[in-house]
Amino acid sequence: MIIKTSPDEIQNYLIDASNFRGVCDAVYFPESTEDISAILKEAYKNNTPVTVSGNGTGLTGARVPEGGIVISTEKLNNIIEINSEELYAVVEPGVMLSDFLGIVKQKGLLYPPDPTEKNCFIGGTVATNASGEKTFKYGPTRNFVTELEIVLPDGDILQIARGKYIASGDKLVLTTYSGKTINVTLPPVKMPEVKNASGYFIKKNMDAIDLFIGSEGTLGVITKIKLKLLPLPEKVISCLIFFKEETDALNFIFRARSLSYNTRLNNQVNSIDALALEFFDEDALNFLKNDYSSVPADTKAGVWFEQEASVNPDNEDILLEQWMELITEFNGDEESAWFAVNETDKAKIQEFRHAISARVNEFISSYNMRKLGTDVAVPDDSFKDFYYFIKKLVKESGLKSVAYGHFGNSHVHLNMLPTNNDEFLTGKKVYAAICSKAIELNGTVSAEHGIGKIKRDYLLAMYGENAINSMIALKKIFDPKMLLGKGNMFLP
Repeated sequence: MIIKTSPDEIQNYLIDASNFRGVCDAVYFPESTEDISAILKEAYKNNTPVTVSGNGTGLTGARVPEGGIVISTEKLNNIIEINSEELYAVVEPGVMLSDFLGIVKQKGLLYPPDPTEKNCFIGGTVATNASGEKTFKYGPTRNFVTELEIVLPDGDILQIARGKYIASGDKLVLTTYSGKTINVTLPPVKMPEVKNASGYFIKKNMDAIDLFIGSEGTLGVITKIKLKLLPLPEKVISCLIFFKEETDALNFIFRARSLSYNTRLNNQVNSIDALALEFFDEDALNFLKNDYSSVPADTKAGVWFEQEASVNPDNEDILLEQWMELITEFNGDEESAWFAVNETDKAKIQEFRHAISARVNEFISSYNMRKLGTDVAVPDDSFKDFYYFIKKLVKESGLKSVAYGHFGNSHVHLNMLPTNNDEFLTGKKVYAAICSKAIELNGTVSAEHGIGKIKRDYLLAMYGENAINSMIALKKIFDPKMLLGKGNMFLP
């Protein structure tokens, strides 16, 4: 096992995509579950804080250490099994998502969780319960994790399969490899009824595996993951449509969302059922125009939608006709629309969607600023007013910004673009006000990126001191010394 301590060799492990920075004494590169167990046993004995590191694509500082040592999962990168008949895969945490998606696609399979940054490690997506465009139909990573191998902070190992450990009310009992019994009393935490990646997943009668998914490296180190797969769709309709009025674009999404919900509720076949409903405001489109000159000059908003279809021409034609009727109803510009007629076209549209996030990160890094991008979601019936509220707020601040995101899930990424420290401080105030409003509306401060170290104050505001203290008490059941993922979600 390699251990690096030279400052020159470990700099890449002291930063993430948000430009949050930290320090540590050493970075360990384990190659097996046994290696990780040995590292944690030694760290536990010596009271050494341990931070688990994925590929550095996170936006909350979760993988960035504030002292102690780092465990990099990059050498745990084996795809152990892909079972096409029983539709599952077993992987190690350091498998890169982009590689995995390509391999399962070649086998005629689909793994739906698809965060924008696909150079992430799968272990990181499980640790944050990551999601992406297809979340509108398929939900987040949690929905596809069926088994985990976890090394606990004291080095003991827990094998946990979905359905194996179910809480009885608020009582949960787990058994480790060594035979140790862990008794957990689940605290009474009220989670928002929206897409959410803030704090621990806690519900009465819950499946224990869900406690570890999204726990951000604070309860254990994930070493093996079993994932549910689906058959690859026969065909996907994909379109980027532009609107001359922002209100039309928003109403288009809301109608498409309503129709999709109705299709699922009634198990309809030849009806609108969006896979993704993604939005771009005028500022986001202008931010990309240098790279995408075909974006119309008078555009106020864009919407990207996708829907699965069969190779049956009748099915595809019926669905296309319904989408075209919807586009016409809400004054979408059919002439300038980007329709994907093959895989190359589809990839170009996806590249456009992913480009906005990449360009924002590049802009922030060029000014050596920390990222100020919201990850808030609110209930569907509050979203339109919430969106106008936050746009007005940032406009009044004088800051430049871009807004985009998963509007099918009432989930918006509003990224402010500060160029100096004064603007950054102004942006922090706007960010806090946006989070406060989301909480007021029974929403979440983080719908998919997690809390990490950057959003601890907002997690506290969201749940309150009593609930946070109860989460800390739960963590102490697994990590009495509070050494693992120190600073993630809670103050160290």
